[in-house]
Amino acid sequence: MKKHRDLIVSPFDLLTDEIVFAILDRLNDDALAKKSFSLACKSFYTIESLHRRALRPLRSELVTRLLKRYRFISHLDLSLCPCVEDGTLFRVAAETQSRLRSIDLSKSRFFTHAGLSSLVAMCAGLVEIDLSNRTELSDSAAAVLAQAKNLERLRLARCKMITDMGIGCLAVGCRKLRLVCLKWCLRVSDLGVGLIAMKCKEIRSLDLSYLPITEKCLSPILQLEHLEDLVLEGCPGIDDDGLATLKHSCNSIKMLNLSKCQNVSHVGLSHLTNGAEHLQQLILAYGPAVTADMAKCLHYSSGLQSIKLDGCSVTTSGIKAIGSWLASLEELSLSKCSGVSDESLSFLVQTHKELRKLDITCCRKITYASIDSITNSCTSLASLRMESCSFISKDAFTLIGRCCQFLEELDVTDNEIDDEGLKSISRCSKLLTLKLGICLNITDDGLTHVANGCPKLKELDLYRSSGITDAGIAAIAHGCPTLEMINIAYNDKITDRSLISLSKCLMLKALEIRGCHSVSSVGLSAIAMGCRQLMVLDIKKCVNINDNGMIPLAQFSQNLKEINLSYCSVTDVGLLALASINQLQNMTILHLVGLTPNGLAAGLLACQGLTKVKLHKSFKPLLPQSIFQFMEARGCMFRWRDKAFQVEIDPKGWELHYGRSPGAP
Repeated sequence: MKKHRDLIVSPFDLLTDEIVFAILDRLNDDALAKKSFSLACKSFYTIESLHRRALRPLRSELVTRLLKRYRFISHLDLSLCPCVEDGTLFRVAAETQSRLRSIDLSKSRFFTHAGLSSLVAMCAGLVEIDLSNRTELSDSAAAVLAQAKNLERLRLARCKMITDMGIGCLAVGCRKLRLVCLKWCLRVSDLGVGLIAMKCKEIRSLDLSYLPITEKCLSPILQLEHLEDLVLEGCPGIDDDGLATLKHSCNSIKMLNLSKCQNVSHVGLSHLTNGAEHLQQLILAYGPAVTADMAKCLHYSSGLQSIKLDGCSVTTSGIKAIGSWLASLEELSLSKCSGVSDESLSFLVQTHKELRKLDITCCRKITYASIDSITNSCTSLASLRMESCSFISKDAFTLIGRCCQFLEELDVTDNEIDDEGLKSISRCSKLLTLKLGICLNITDDGLTHVANGCPKLKELDLYRSSGITDAGIAAIAHGCPTLEMINIAYNDKITDRSLISLSKCLMLKALEIRGCHSVSSVGLSAIAMGCRQLMVLDIKKCVNINDNGMIPLAQFSQNLKEINLSYCSVTDVGLLALASINQLQNMTILHLVGLTPNGLAAGLLACQGLTKVKLHKSFKPLLPQSIFQFMEARGCMFRWRDKAFQVEIDPKGWELHYGRSPGAP
């Protein structure tokens, strides 16, 4: 018997580390699955520790302990740790040393150039660092970073204290830079940008959004042999006259963003894109009018695949000129463009039949004719956004499902679509995202067709679609088991039955039920127990949800990161229960009648991971200032609101907001 027992071998013992690593690679997008794997047995716990390369701690005090367990971390994301002091960065550097390749400090505060010095000195392998939003960092920090000789990707967005001197240090020290983001670095001028361009010859991507620069720095930029992405959004100092003086063009550039550059017309654009043979994406959103002259300067850009003109005034001749381009567009965005007509849009899509993404949001002049042309010409569409196209008749929506069956994303918010339209759209079996907010003509019948035909649906928006009841939500929950996000806010026919149905959607990550007065803690409890991956929850104005709903959330929804409790019936007890959710970061707590100052203080202190709290201004004088100081030192930001208590929702207010007339069909 003993000999026989010795021959019994666990099948897992036959697996090599390489095979187990391959299994773990398949679980990279599922944190819960990886955690379950590591807890299965001691050997799996050890193997998972050896396998992990990326780490995103919930709080800074956990960093050292985690790095001792995970010895081979090369990518450290501290974006969930608002309070990161110099000591923390020293310990990170000491534990990871040359293994650390990238670190994200974009949401972290309190560290100085001294902490960065530790990283640079001990982490010689560092190639990427994100310091975005660190408005207090000065040139001394930039000088420290300049010692990171192997740095390739550097993000300094909104580092408003850094000047040309700091950028000059980086240009001299970090010659291997490939990506540089200086967005909103308001003290950086032509001098600093020019130094980066002259010294860092390997740059592929450069973001100069909202900088006080002119054409003076563009000449060395355009001489960068490997430059592919150039963002000049919101740079008013760049104009036609300056661009006309340029003597160089950039042959390698693939993406150019000139959004909100009001002083650049077709004249300047032609100088900037001259010779850009590899240009694939052009963004001109909220810029000058799109005229025939503007479009003609891009006529020979045969490699152009994507153009975004959001918010621009367009002319019929301009749109038709785009339709005559040699390029075959795959993406076109005309969101909120005034001047788009059936005639021009129909001509354009009949030429660019290979379109995969089309955005015509708020193009309020187009009708059935445009949809007819789009669906007949662009049968390979994967994304169609057409929110608030109010002149399109309900019959047009049947064309979408009939002709565009490769759709993965469809936004028909605030349109006249009805159940027949949804029946047709249910043919789009690849659909992942469907937005039906403020669609007043749809009912459960149409939603049932969607549930039966679109099993891959992950995101569904039914905001204020008042014809939907529990039956429709039950159909969706049954037919779309991988649903990750649903918005059923302000639908007064929704009850606990809907939430009980949705509790079967085990992948649900975001649920918005604000203003659903008939749901209660019973339904929310079902969600908490069934949807263990829930991360975002909005129960504002759900007056029947009380502490009985918070306790199951605290017990089962340990992945919850954001919650809106405003106008609910939650008291001190419920708020304290939520404090046990380690990942909770963002809370909105307005007009909770049962909440006392003492209960609020206890709840805030107990929620150790909070980074943002929205409170009513009336609480500010009722709590000791030391609490706010303690929370802010821990990295939490407070947003104070002075909004009056709303007894009842104005049933016509949203209609006026969306440009409808009260009583309109």
